[in-house]
Amino acid sequence: MRSTELLLHPVRMRVVQALLGDRDLTTTQLRELLPDVPVATLYRQVAALVDGGVLQVVNERRPVRGAVERTYRLVPAAATVDPAELRDLSPEQHRRHFLTFVAGLVGDFDRYLADTDRPDGRVDPQQDRIGYRQAVMHLSDDEVDEMLAELGGVLARYRATPPGPGRSRRALSTVLLKG
Repeated sequence: MRSTELLLHPVRMRVVQALLGDRDLTTTQLRELLPDVPVATLYRQVAALVDGGVLQVVNERRPVRGAVERTYRLVPAAATVDPAELRDLSPEQHRRHFLTFVAGLVGDFDRYLADTDRPDGRVDPQQDRIGYRQAVMHLSDDEVDEMLAELGGVLARYRATPPGPGRSRRALSTVLLKG
């Protein structure tokens, strides 16, 4: 299966996103994070990611009922779409994959909005340090490459920060458009 077909599937994309940040998760934990995904679908899509080399089994234990519980970890190098495959996609395929990506963002935002752990039930993006915005710049291709290299360095520094007290898991999603 091509990396675009493997990774740009709506459920598989959400599984990969759930495992970002050096997380090791069982299918039970994935079910808790993705409660709207039917169990059989989740198991099938996790198996496809394992078969595709995107996930690896890092632990197996046999619970009391006899079923093997596996713990999965993302294989970072395998969790990226091959740029050569992207060049070969038709405009309609790009549109479909982009819509899958955007739908994933909408789902993440819906889950944030549905968070009922707030005492008054209200959403406070400023307090929660979440946001959505767009910045428009006039840049040459070389300047875009320079900006992306700088951003990559900053993001690499923060991606290396381990989980700990007072830290929340956060996702920064980017889309860079021309025009």
